[in-house]
Amino acid sequence: MKQPTLHNAGIPVYGKAAIPVHHIGYTIPAYACRKMKMIKLLLPLLLFLTGSLFFPNNSRAQDYRFALGLRLSNDIPTISNSVSGKYFVTDLNAIEGIVSFGSRFGIGALLELHRPFATPGLSWYFGGGAYVGWEDHDTYLGPTGVLGLDYRFPNVPVNLSLDWKPELDIIPKINFVPEAIAVAIRFVIK
Repeated sequence: MKQPTLHNAGIPVYGKAAIPVHHIGYTIPAYACRKMKMIKLLLPLLLFLTGSLFFPNNSRAQDYRFALGLRLSNDIPTISNSVSGKYFVTDLNAIEGIVSFGSRFGIGALLELHRPFATPGLSWYFGGGAYVGWEDHDTYLGPTGVLGLDYRFPNVPVNLSLDWKPELDIIPKINFVPEAIAVAIRFVIK
């Protein structure tokens, strides 16, 4: 027995009216492609960070307590080129204070959670904080996150870090600033 079809179009009918499906051409906007690429890049990192939260390494992350130096960044974020001071309140948790002298004058503070690698003096960290900045007659205010690598040279009192610190301007208008990559070199004081 031949199966019934809709308007002899070859679409099977199973008790209810079938609706023919036609291919609809759709072009994905360029910004959506960029977001998908960013998600594909950040997803493994996010999974790694989540795993480290549930299975932390309880060893000591850093062998210094306080370091002061320069943080060099691109001029897009509010907290860009700046003076940076990092103080470890525990072996794994640090507070970083930043005074920016880039395209905007700004002040920021971050709480950073450090996780050591097997290499002595090397750790990765993540955290968050807030900032306020001024340019011309505008005030910029919002939260910021941080993800980076931190290395303390064994025989020299120097600390080097590389980080990504995206910002979310809430004032004067909502604006996400993901292009905040920086290198910091600090002198270890104690």
